[in-house]
Amino acid sequence: MRSSSNPAFRRLPVGNGTQYGPNMGFGQPQGGVPGYGPPQAPAGSADRPMTVDDVVIKTGMSLGVALITGIIAAIWAQGQAAANAMGPILGVMIGGMLVGLVISLVIIFKQKPSGPLTLAYSAAEGVFLGAISGLFEMLYPGIALQAIIGTAGVFVTMLVVYKTGAVKVTPKLTKWIIGAVVGAAILMLVNLVTSFFGFNPLRDGGPIAIIFSLVVIGIAAFSFLLDFDQADRMIREGMPSKWAWFAAFGLMTTLVWLYLEILRLLSYLQSD
Repeated sequence: MRSSSNPAFRRLPVGNGTQYGPNMGFGQPQGGVPGYGPPQAPAGSADRPMTVDDVVIKTGMSLGVALITGIIAAIWAQGQAAANAMGPILGVMIGGMLVGLVISLVIIFKQKPSGPLTLAYSAAEGVFLGAISGLFEMLYPGIALQAIIGTAGVFVTMLVVYKTGAVKVTPKLTKWIIGAVVGAAILMLVNLVTSFFGFNPLRDGGPIAIIFSLVVIGIAAFSFLLDFDQADRMIREGMPSKWAWFAAFGLMTTLVWLYLEILRLLSYLQSD
């Protein structure tokens, strides 16, 4: 399976090594009738091959959880900010970020699809992004909705681009995207370190920061192509339906990254 810029898909196994292993797709006899592929599990079985509907439903559930916790956190953060209680807001932001990070590492390194863990990750990221959005809303009313619309717009656009084949996911493109993701991550890490010494060119809201955010948004957008391609390959290779949770988790990580970067860009453009 082709590599991906998304860490959730980088270590993804190809099938389960038996019925759904490499070169054992629907057209390969594996204990079934020759020429008709392996015996299919009942429609309601957890071991049946995953479908597009599985990915859509699981991703929708994850987004729904993130949206609910995000709205609650945003409303709470606005109330705290109005009372000048910034400490609790920062605590919730950091807590949500760390919980989401730990859960994501567990999912990535265990390489086992889990609905509860994926939903827990979505809830934690919703709290993290909601708290941040609440603060931004105090400064720039309406910015959170604009960021949500922008994120949805980029997602739908890249899905159309992928489905129409306007941009082919080739090994060369994959390497370019992965390289761009790694490069952006290194730059953000270096900028974070230098910001402690008063040098913060990538996040100070100036022209360089705006250009950098636009570049990162572009990288995140193209990362969706790799995410879609990986999910599509999982479906074609007949991986069990439970792996749709893993595909949903991968898409959620890119959506969270994209939303946060669009929120940053909008704040730059709306600042005096």
